[in-house]
Amino acid sequence: MSNVIKLQSKVLIEGLKFPEGPRWHNDKLWFSDMADHKILTVDVDGNLDLILERPNMVSGLGWLSDDSLIFVSMEDRRLFKFKAGKISEYANLSELATFHLNDMVIDKKDRAYVGNFGFDYINNAPFVHTVIIMVTPEGESRIVANHMAFPNGTVITPDDKTLIVGETFATRLTAFDIQDDGSLINRRVWAKLKSLPPDGICLDEEGGIWVAAPGGHRVVRVLEGGEITHNVRVENDAYACMLGGPDRRKLFIATSDPTRTIGRIEFVDVEYAGTGLP
Repeated sequence: MSNVIKLQSKVLIEGLKFPEGPRWHNDKLWFSDMADHKILTVDVDGNLDLILERPNMVSGLGWLSDDSLIFVSMEDRRLFKFKAGKISEYANLSELATFHLNDMVIDKKDRAYVGNFGFDYINNAPFVHTVIIMVTPEGESRIVANHMAFPNGTVITPDDKTLIVGETFATRLTAFDIQDDGSLINRRVWAKLKSLPPDGICLDEEGGIWVAAPGGHRVVRVLEGGEITHNVRVENDAYACMLGGPDRRKLFIATSDPTRTIGRIEFVDVEYAGTGLP
């Protein structure tokens, strides 16, 4: 641990509640404010714009090849499409998801991979393993991974061949090979994180994964196998992160406090550029 590079974040914007699912798209950081039911953008100068507001909690974001925004509506377990100012239902996953939908990543073939809580952990329900659901651009939905311990942040490598997901309640990053039909095979542990529960994650050009670790006031950079190379301190808890900015070397961090009322987007400049999806 003595060789771990230590960094300190700076605040870009305040006044949020519980920012989640940050994505770098069209020169802006897009994100959901889960507790405030909003999708917003912010640029590197801190200019904030409201994209839309919903009646339910929103989470994962992604774009189809025609630049349509797909977003996760958590409580009703649906995906919605937002294009040309209009919102339409994209997929109803209520028959496959065992509790609230969570994060999502969309691959280069417009296939969405969606996680869900599995159980009502906020109200101390018993732990239940759950699934990852794939939604095709034709609207077909099916389970592609079982026995997942709260699948959370997810990345896909630049070659579109490997999906890596954080299993929050197993404190590990788990990798799968992506088949031509979108199926996930060859499940394996990419990194065991010991006491760090992974939430939102992002991938850099050197193969490192930046992991927001709630409960530890930090984001860490992890290599395959589990070596930690960087540790970014934040005042509250970090729930998600994304590499963005003009050269993709600015690490944006979504943070909040335990009451989910003091939300911020923070940042720190790093040496490795972001890559892959989201």
